[in-house]
Amino acid sequence: MMQHDRVTGGLGSGEAPARLYELNETEVRQIRQLGAAVIATEATAVQALTARVGDGFVMACRYLLACTGRIVVLGMGKSGHIGGKIAATLASTGSPAFFVHPGEASHGDLGMITTRDVVLAISNSGETEELLTILPLIKRLGVPLVTLTGRTESTLARAADVNLDVSVAEEACPLGLAPTSSTTATLVMGDALAVSLLEVRGFTAEDFARSHPGGRLGRRLLLLIRDIMHTGDAIPAVEEGVLLSQALVEMTRKGLGMTAVIGADGLLAGIFTDGDLRRVLDRRLDVHVTPIAAVMTRKCKTATPGMLAAEALEMMEKHRVNALLVVDGERRLLGALNMHDLLRAGVV
Repeated sequence: MMQHDRVTGGLGSGEAPARLYELNETEVRQIRQLGAAVIATEATAVQALTARVGDGFVMACRYLLACTGRIVVLGMGKSGHIGGKIAATLASTGSPAFFVHPGEASHGDLGMITTRDVVLAISNSGETEELLTILPLIKRLGVPLVTLTGRTESTLARAADVNLDVSVAEEACPLGLAPTSSTTATLVMGDALAVSLLEVRGFTAEDFARSHPGGRLGRRLLLLIRDIMHTGDAIPAVEEGVLLSQALVEMTRKGLGMTAVIGADGLLAGIFTDGDLRRVLDRRLDVHVTPIAAVMTRKCKTATPGMLAAEALEMMEKHRVNALLVVDGERRLLGALNMHDLLRAGVV
């Protein structure tokens, strides 16, 4: 038998050690092989979906985009768990949706579905009894029915306005019984729908932030540049006519790794950063005689106070800069921030 270290809890010295199941070398090898095999099998199932994103997928998106009510997601068992996640993803990305348990729907919850809605029904077999029971009622309402099934000739698939094929060659379960590859494929198809709708709707990061106000994610997304930027005397700034040595003194005093350069008109003329200083030193320029105007970056990236901090981070990463100056519409300097400010705010 293999020997394992015993893991003790943190509740006190008298606590019994946590127990570990003892495995021999063969069992360890089997576990690793099975784990890798499951991942490979499910990856193959997901890859097969790519070829099925065709006219039917586009038609499903058209029904969902035309929905003036809610997307009502139905599913039993494991399909129900996947359906709940799909509904949550749709709702958080600009497509109002909610999950309804089919068993409860036939006992009154079907009243939650209105003629303005679209039904998205999930069933690997396409013969789920609870779904077939309420199928006539869905048809009577006249609402579009989009289905995700593993059998394109099933009752549910044939009754649908659009059926998306989420069948898999095999389940990852060695017994071929537990829904594994099939649930993963369904989840991925649901994500494909949600993201496609998001893009067509023009859903933005700010829209996403409004639907996620709670927790660290919400704070990160809702934080605006005006909430974290340096203002007033804390902004490093020099006039365009000064020497480089004076600009370096200002940079050192304010500690943001850069300074704004203000033109004679009082507007932002450019920026000088630590990176610019390294290039100056490589050219062996004399900082005591070189004017800042000769070495500053004139067409610098800027932000506005109302921009999301997350957008500022994206801009900095895209353009490979560590600091931004904040200006108004006329390029009047209002503030400054660097990557450390975003780190402290929890945006990074």
